[in-house]
Amino acid sequence: MLIVEPIYVKQRNQGSILPNFEPSTNDLLPTLSERDQRGNIIRLTVAQALAGANAVVVYATGAIIGHMLAPTKTLATLPISIFVVGMAACILPMGIIARRYGRRQAFLVGTGCGVLTGLLAASAVVIGSFWLYCLATFVGGAYAAVVLSFRFAAADGVESGRRARALSFVMGGGVVAGVVGPQLVTHTMYMWPAHMFAATFIAQAVVAAISAAVLFGVRLPAPIISGVGDGRSLRTICLQPRFITAALCGSVSYMLMNFLMTAAPLAMLMCGHSQESSNLGLQWHVIAMYAPSFITGRLISRFGASNVVATGLSLTGLSIGVGLLGVDIAHFWLTLILLGLGWNFGFIGASALVLECHRPEEKNRVQSLNDFIVFGTMALGSFASGSVLAAYNWDMVLWASLFPMAIALAALVVMTTTVKGDVIHRR
Repeated sequence: MLIVEPIYVKQRNQGSILPNFEPSTNDLLPTLSERDQRGNIIRLTVAQALAGANAVVVYATGAIIGHMLAPTKTLATLPISIFVVGMAACILPMGIIARRYGRRQAFLVGTGCGVLTGLLAASAVVIGSFWLYCLATFVGGAYAAVVLSFRFAAADGVESGRRARALSFVMGGGVVAGVVGPQLVTHTMYMWPAHMFAATFIAQAVVAAISAAVLFGVRLPAPIISGVGDGRSLRTICLQPRFITAALCGSVSYMLMNFLMTAAPLAMLMCGHSQESSNLGLQWHVIAMYAPSFITGRLISRFGASNVVATGLSLTGLSIGVGLLGVDIAHFWLTLILLGLGWNFGFIGASALVLECHRPEEKNRVQSLNDFIVFGTMALGSFASGSVLAAYNWDMVLWASLFPMAIALAALVVMTTTVKGDVIHRR
């Protein structure tokens, strides 16, 4: 790992300091050379694209394979829910690995899990084992848990004024995932005629192995050893209004995206649409999730993270409205596209808020805790999605999405009563 000497970086925000930061600790940030910054961002963007393709394969096939293998049809979406549980369960352990040994070591462990996911899933399809397939998706969740930290790793060693842009640019790698993932499914799902999707998961394992090779060259600052220990207690950090709002809005943005995306492919099949139409809809959904990332950081810098989050939640609400208008292919596709856009602004905006809630020595603990909250909540939504779709219909899945969205918007409004833009008023 590259060890760099920290330099002082001044943060100005209209004469006020960011909430709960002490200039003496927050201004002391390890900064990489321009060459290493660019190299990291390129590698992390490519890895984000490859890892995103792996996740798309799970989302595109999970409910379909579950429907084929599950002992009861109500368990059809369980593999995707298990995938989310794997994410939530492995976020904190992966954070511990990153804190003790560095982010790159955690990345390599994660990509190893990605390779194992493909091999286990292919075996499960061949032998017809639903529970082995669920184990495969759980391990895939461990891979996804590591991928979540790519966005924060992009901000490591970058000047404070450019961190939001670095974070959002790496997320933009998902645009490639939006094309590669569905096409990987479409072109491989019938390659082994006797076992539909088996070849897809073998290809997924290869993609994860390529991602590991890309990540091996990432050069990040060594874990910070601070004279003040590990920083403030998590309780103190979690009681910040900004952190509460960031975690809640990030949770709702991701939960609703997963809640609707989990059910959509199966709902399309139930409405008589083809698997190819479902794959194409999912492709445009993932592109919409990540394409705005190239400008989201600039929007956050200009308009503030809170306003970007509010826009994201509003777009999610619009997607729900479109879905309620009908069940034609156009309705499903537009719903998924708007849902992807809403996720991008909501989740990246919330992630930018998290960057303002911790000191350098606290980053791994706080970021891991935030993602644990986000994906723990997301797991609940994922479990509920299949049950609601099986017990009721697609419309009920959409109506059920309105309540958490309203809660997140209310929290955002409450926070802005004490915050103007992104500057805390101090008496």
